[in-house]
Amino acid sequence: MSVLRLAAHIHSEWSYDGRWSLDEIGRGFERRGYDAVLLCEHDRGFDADRWQAYRDACANASTAEMLLVPGIEYSDPTNTVHVPVWGKIPFLGEGLETADLLRRVKRSGGVSVLAHPARRNALERLDDESLSYLTGVELWNRKYDGYAPSQVAISLLRRRPTLLPVVGLDFHTARQFHPLAMIIAGPNERSESGICAALRDGAAHATAFGLPAVKLASGLALPAMCGLERARRSVAAQIRAARRRGQIRA
Repeated sequence: MSVLRLAAHIHSEWSYDGRWSLDEIGRGFERRGYDAVLLCEHDRGFDADRWQAYRDACANASTAEMLLVPGIEYSDPTNTVHVPVWGKIPFLGEGLETADLLRRVKRSGGVSVLAHPARRNALERLDDESLSYLTGVELWNRKYDGYAPSQVAISLLRRRPTLLPVVGLDFHTARQFHPLAMIIAGPNERSESGICAALRDGAAHATAFGLPAVKLASGLALPAMCGLERARRSVAAQIRAARRRGQIRA
């Protein structure tokens, strides 16, 4: 039985705020034991031609050991709701209304995931119909949630257990490396189509620190992780304040 370890929600220099090239991402994640990377570039600045050029660049940067799967993180007109999308579908447009986006992704056979649902209360912007079109939700986003899963995502998954729990790094720089991975086990082929089919079918599971992320999010370890994240945020805030006062250098 084959096992694929995927890193999800990864931005390259094709995003306006990305720093790493596709080649650097491929090498960096391969060294950390991943077999494939689910990229998702911000929709800003993309059109049909750039989407095709990007798909070609991902194919050229992929190797026998590392597959780079192209994707787009679509934002709504207010930049509140973000939805990473994967699959062999056309570029759908910039700044789309989320309900329209999700319907079109579903019709096209793509994979859609609600990113960082607690950010700016993004989940509150989605009605029940829109939620029904989603493939999954980010249970844990390294950039926004830190060292603990999202309480908002946990609540949503309890209400809608058919959604796929996803762990994403929201990778822009090396600071977002974290032991989060999506695991696909079975006869699935390591290809864009095979991986997207496994995600759509719910044949993938989220892990954190090598353990099932869903169990961590509902088990005895959750209060400790939340406490650690609160402490981390407090220390980070103190460091930022000290930098503003000039007490330490950036």
